Amino acid sequence: MPIEDIGPKPQSFDLEQETVDNRNYRTVAWSGRYLQLTLMSIPPGGDVGLEMHADTDQFLRLDGGRGRVQMGPSRDKLSFDQEVSDGWCVMVPAGTWHNVTNTGDEPMQLYAIYAPAHHKPGKVHRTAEEGESDTDDEPADWSVQPVPLKPDQHG
Repeated sequence: MPIEDIGPKPQSFDLEQETVDNRNYRTVAWSGRYLQLTLMSIPPGGDVGLEMHADTDQFLRLDGGRGRVQMGPSRDKLSFDQEVSDGWCVMVPAGTWHNVTNTGDEPMQLYAIYAPAHHKPGKVHRTAEEGESDTDDEPADWSVQPVPLKPDQHG
């Protein structure tokens, strides 16, 4: 069944199947007032992109493929380095620099839960480049955001 982000309303779907079937770099699947679910597909050799969300915790889970997670207190000090594969999860505390790189030969399928919400509800980015160049990707006005909101940083 096709996923439609219906905002902060009750929703139910087969998360593992939708994650495995997703072929977009990022698909925002559900947006609540306090958290958000996105599905991601990272091509072989691709990555999420080195970044730091100052006010956002993240939970990521791989449902296909394999990769390498690097995290740390600064972009040049990624002291956490872990190989991950199907079934693994990654906890990214707010303020932590992080990247996830696909080290396999097939797409890495994962989902990410952001708290608070981080993207525009229903947003779809077919590629990482499309996501990076998008200037209309802000959380909904009805989502609860930290005050003051600190800007994200990218490596």
